[in-house]
Amino acid sequence: MRRAHSMPFGAEIGPEGVRFALWAPTAGTVALVLEEGERPMPDAGGGWRRLVVPGVRAGARYGFRIDGDLVAPDPASRFQPEDVAGLSAVVDPGAFAWSDQGWAGRPFEETVIYEAHVGTATPEGTYAALADKLEALRDLGVTALELLPLADFKGRRNWGYDGVLPYAPDSAYGTPDDLRRLVDRAHGLGLMVFLDVVYNHFGPAGNYLHAYAGSFFTERHQTPWGAGINFDGETSGAVVRDYFIHNALYWLEEFHVDGLRFDAVHAILDDSPTHFIAELAERIRGALPDRQIHLMLENEANQARWLERDAGGRPVRHSAQWADDTHHGWHVLLTGEEAGYYESFADRPVAHLARSLAEGFAYQGEPFKTLGGHPRGESSGHLPPSAFVTFLQNHDQVGNRALGERLSHIADPDRLALARAGLLLAPQIPMLWMGEEWSASTPFLFFVDFAPDEALNKAVRDGRRREFKSFAAFADDEKAKTIPDPTAEATFRASVLDWSERERSPHAEVLADTRALLALRQAEIVPLTKTAWRGGTARLPRPDVVDVTWAYAGGSLRFVAAFGGEPYEVAGAAGRVLWHSPAVAQEQDGGLVLPPWSGVFLKEVA
Repeated sequence: MRRAHSMPFGAEIGPEGVRFALWAPTAGTVALVLEEGERPMPDAGGGWRRLVVPGVRAGARYGFRIDGDLVAPDPASRFQPEDVAGLSAVVDPGAFAWSDQGWAGRPFEETVIYEAHVGTATPEGTYAALADKLEALRDLGVTALELLPLADFKGRRNWGYDGVLPYAPDSAYGTPDDLRRLVDRAHGLGLMVFLDVVYNHFGPAGNYLHAYAGSFFTERHQTPWGAGINFDGETSGAVVRDYFIHNALYWLEEFHVDGLRFDAVHAILDDSPTHFIAELAERIRGALPDRQIHLMLENEANQARWLERDAGGRPVRHSAQWADDTHHGWHVLLTGEEAGYYESFADRPVAHLARSLAEGFAYQGEPFKTLGGHPRGESSGHLPPSAFVTFLQNHDQVGNRALGERLSHIADPDRLALARAGLLLAPQIPMLWMGEEWSASTPFLFFVDFAPDEALNKAVRDGRRREFKSFAAFADDEKAKTIPDPTAEATFRASVLDWSERERSPHAEVLADTRALLALRQAEIVPLTKTAWRGGTARLPRPDVVDVTWAYAGGSLRFVAAFGGEPYEVAGAAGRVLWHSPAVAQEQDGGLVLPPWSGVFLKEVA
C-alpha cells in the first residue's frame, strides 16, 4: 500500500521529473537552487512560480533564491535534514510500503488519548523509540496516541509550538519514514494516532515567508505572536487557506493519521463569511468520507457552534473540544490554587465541576473574572459527552508551571485517585498526559533551543522569569533565578520520562489502578456511550457534593462524589455499583456512605 497527498505547493515527483512550486507574490525574482546549480523559476501568474526539472531524485536538496540574495527552504518542505535554515529534501512518499491497508480508524466513543511529546517520551527521544512503547500503551487501555506538533522548529529541543515548516516532521526525532513506521505500527496494534497542528502562528525563528510572501500575513488582525495570518485577504486568502487545508489533508492521507487537534483556534482571526476552521473541517470531511477521522479543537472561547451533531449524532464539523473547564474545576479542588484563570473557578469549584461534567462547559455566557467580567462560552448542554476531551493534566497545565510540576507532585494521592476515577469513568473522551498513568516523578518543563541566536535565547529566558513575577515564590530577582533556564539542555533532559519507575512503588500501584479503571471503562462505559445520548443533569445536594447523571438510550451512568469534611449518604442508591472509593461503605438498606473525598459510579441498564 502506497500513500501520497497531491498538492499545489512544494516538490512533487511526477512522470516528467520533479515539479517545484512556490507562491511568492512579493518577490521580484525566484531561482530554484539545486546541488548542480540554479534555474530561474518562471512567473506562472497569481504569485506562483513553477518549474519541472527532469532527473531529480528523492533525497536531492533544494531551496529558493529570493531576489538574487536569500536562499530559503521550501515552505511546504516534506523534510529538513539540516534544520529550518538548511536546504529542503525531495521526498518520495510513495516509496514507503504501508501494511495497514485494512485500517479505517475507530469510533470516537472508544477513544482514550495518550498525549506525548516525542522528544521526552523516551530517553532516545525518537519516533522509533516511541514505537517500542506502543504495546505498553495498548495493554494499559489507551486507544489513541496524540503527538505534540511535529512541524520543523529551530534547534533540537522544542515543545513543537514554534514550528515554521508545517509539512516537515522535525528531523530531531527521525526521518519521515520513521514517523510512518510509528503510525503503521500503532494501527497494527489497534491504536489510533492523532497529531497536534498549529495554524494560528509561526515560531520566532526560521520563518522566511515575509521575504517573498508578505501578504501571507496582515496587520488587520493582531495576535499574541504579532500580525495575524491572512486567512481573509481579498487576493491572498484563498492560497493561505489552501496552504493549511492541504497541510491537514497531508497528515491525514500521506501519514495516515486518524485525527488532528487544532491549537488555539480562538487566535485564528477571520472575517470571511465562512470561517477558516469551518471550511477546514468541511474540506476534510468531504475528502475522507470513508474513514473515522476525529477533529479536536483548543478553543478558549468555548464556542459550542463548532461541535454540533447531525440527526444521527455524528459531528457536522469538529468532533470535540478540549474541556478546560472540567480540568480547572478538578485542579482547584485538588490543589486549592486560585491564581490566574483558576480565580474564575475558585468561588464555587464543586458547582463548576458538576456543570462541566454534565453539560461540557462550566461557563456558558456568564461573566468570566479572568476576562474582566466579559461573558465566556455558549450553551453546550445539548451536546453529547463525546464532544469534550477531558483531562487532569496536559502539556500546558504541567509545562506552563514555573517548575513543571505534575499534579501528583502537588496533590494528595488519595484525592488524586478519586479524580483519576472521575476522569477515566466519566463518558467524556479522557486524555492522559504521558507518564500520568504511573504518577511519573519527572517534571515537564518549558524548553527551547534557539542557539546560536543568543538574543532570542535571552529574550525567552527573561520572558519566562517575567511571566512568574506576580507569584510570591518568584517575586524577586533571586527567586526568579530558581526557574529552570528554558534554553539549557539540562532543562530538557530533566523532562525525559523514566519508564523503569513504572515497576516500583508507589508508581506501580498508580499504574495498576489506571489499567483497572481503563479496563472497566471499555467493558462498561463505552457500550453505553455508543447508544443515543439523552442528556446530562447535575445536582448539588450539598455545596460540597457532586451528583451527576448521564442518560443514554442504553441506560444511565451516575457519579456522586463528596469533597467536604462530613460524610454524605447516597440513600437507596439505584443501579449497579461499578466503582467506589475504598472507604465507601454500603448500608443494609442499600444506601452508600461517602466519607470526605470519596465517590461512586453507578450504572443502570435500560
